[in-house]
Amino acid sequence: MAERVPLDERILMKGNEALAEAAIKAGCRAFFGYPITPASEISAYMAQHMGEAGGAFLQPESEISSVNMVFGAAGVGVRAMTASSSPGISLMSEGISFLAGAELPCLLVNMMRVGPGLGGIQPSQADYLQATRGLGHGDFRVIVLAPANVQELVDFVFDAFELAESYRNPALILADGVLGQMMEPVVFRREVDPADLPEPSWSTTGATDRPKRIIKSLYLDPDELEQHNLKLQAKYTRLKQEAVRWKTYDAEGSRLLIVAYGTSARVAYHAMELAEERDLPVGLFRPLTVYPYPHEALRQVVEEEDIERVLVVELSAGQMIEDVRLAVEGRCPIDFLGRSGGSIPTSLEVLDKVRELAVAMA
Repeated sequence: MAERVPLDERILMKGNEALAEAAIKAGCRAFFGYPITPASEISAYMAQHMGEAGGAFLQPESEISSVNMVFGAAGVGVRAMTASSSPGISLMSEGISFLAGAELPCLLVNMMRVGPGLGGIQPSQADYLQATRGLGHGDFRVIVLAPANVQELVDFVFDAFELAESYRNPALILADGVLGQMMEPVVFRREVDPADLPEPSWSTTGATDRPKRIIKSLYLDPDELEQHNLKLQAKYTRLKQEAVRWKTYDAEGSRLLIVAYGTSARVAYHAMELAEERDLPVGLFRPLTVYPYPHEALRQVVEEEDIERVLVVELSAGQMIEDVRLAVEGRCPIDFLGRSGGSIPTSLEVLDKVRELAVAMA
């Protein structure tokens, strides 16, 4: 089992353990989780180290219990989180809706595995639509960050807690089994002392010297509920204006643009380098937030660089295509390369697809 590491020291760590260490350093003091492959090391690391950090670890009897315990801890102002993989996140959907309805910030982690159903334990990106469209019932959204390496797993934990608290909304790190299980060098650059954080305006810790605070998602009066929902929608509009993040690589002068996130973006980046060595002008657009999605940024790249074709690479049957279409708005054809059984396309497979499209554009 990995030991905790000091700040500013470069160390080789497994993705799941690095994420868990980052959460502790980000001030998380309550973790509730039920182990599931390929996310189990997160719970294991928290079980070993959360106590020594002065926090609480509990393995409840189910994912349903886990997310509802997160609700309770978040309700008293503690930085709280849970982590699971695809079937477990599905079980949490009702509780996630309650968290969003009550405007409670927390961190959720999905180390995606292939489905549907029990599927397999191999990596996948087939929870994209679930994460960005349907994490539970009702009109709500969750902030979703999509890391592509272990260092981003670490850095995005801090970002996720801060975004969650700034917007009083659950935040989700959407990764996959590759990132959770791989080992890469990481550096922990920050540490948050929970005692230094301001008292949350929503925390229900006793009201002897302040007005009472009520946390709820139940509104029996239709007009009151509509006003609450309008308030939530206004928050999501602000997120689209303020919290969108992306990166673009070598798009200038390219005729073809690959769009990919997470593990697929790693493969696509290498394929882009191979294509450039063969004088095939290819760029890469990588969303770092998949909700809110960088629609406007992608549209501008396609329009300003006069992109002739877009290639979406994804470990699914093509779920992100929906957002890419919304961004491109018919300006050029959209092609797809994906795997949906747990296998990962190689950079050479992506290069072959690039060559095929280059011939079509000739």
